[in-house]
Amino acid sequence: MNEHFLTSINIEQFKCFHDFSANGFKRVNLIGGKNNIGKTAFLEAAFINVNAKNVEELLFTLSSVKFVRESLNHPTIEMQKGISFTELTRKYLASIKMYSVKSNQYDQKFQLDEKNSVRAYKITLSTISEQILIHERDIYPTSLPLREYSWMIDPYGFSNFELAQIFQSIQKNDQEVELNRLLHEFDPNIEAFKMIGEQPQCKINGEYLDLTELGSGFAHYIAIICALHAGQNRHLFIDELGNGIHYSQLDRLWEVILTISKRVQCQVFATTHSKEMLESFARVSKRLNEQDISYTTLVKNKQQEIKALTLDYELLQDSLAQAHEIR
Repeated sequence: MNEHFLTSINIEQFKCFHDFSANGFKRVNLIGGKNNIGKTAFLEAAFINVNAKNVEELLFTLSSVKFVRESLNHPTIEMQKGISFTELTRKYLASIKMYSVKSNQYDQKFQLDEKNSVRAYKITLSTISEQILIHERDIYPTSLPLREYSWMIDPYGFSNFELAQIFQSIQKNDQEVELNRLLHEFDPNIEAFKMIGEQPQCKINGEYLDLTELGSGFAHYIAIICALHAGQNRHLFIDELGNGIHYSQLDRLWEVILTISKRVQCQVFATTHSKEMLESFARVSKRLNEQDISYTTLVKNKQQEIKALTLDYELLQDSLAQAHEIR
């Protein structure tokens, strides 16, 4: 197991999670469960945990997950009105009352304290403990260095700016030929992919077309391939993995994820509520004899507490072979 991999996590408190624990994670991990069970919140908690190595990164990452949910890949109303990024960060952080997560990698706690009319952030990171008044810091980091950051792909995919950033990893690693090969296998009409300025475009019949003209599933596929390379020796989180991708392409998608993640040692966490996605995951991992995988189901007990059931490669294959309901 690679040293940077997340193998266990305890979410003491974050959104719908209270005293939640899960372990047994491998290199590629699929998270399932019914709608509104907390799959996205789980991804966010893990995403924050692996990215927040200091106070500034914790503040940025906490606010960024809220920003993504608010913006849905489009400028928010506040930004259209000219409200600064710092003001938005304060607003988003104020909506997060508590984040307390401990993993095999990091121990973190963020709490909004509003006692005695004084609003402050109480932050604990391993051996660091700090209290910050709400208006004490005027500037928060607007980005983190690409080489130090683990990425999350939400169900709406990447913005053009984000795709331009992660495409740099393809270029730096001289993987343009492989990318074009994978895209051509996905759709034989695709001849090549380029970032022209900050506009992602694909060459079809000798003409470059904007990526937006080719459908959300194809854009999602490109984002995943690029993000895997950008996640070398780090992590990649994908919310609703199969969003927009036809079921006939699921095996191809899993083959890409399993092979590239192994080569670049990128740990992957992805969510789904699709039975077809789960079956494809098990089928392709068996065909490739790729056993560094896990499947975690989120469920609620009689007390409405969220619990996790994690299956390794062998248990997953056995469960599907016996036609057990594990979704």
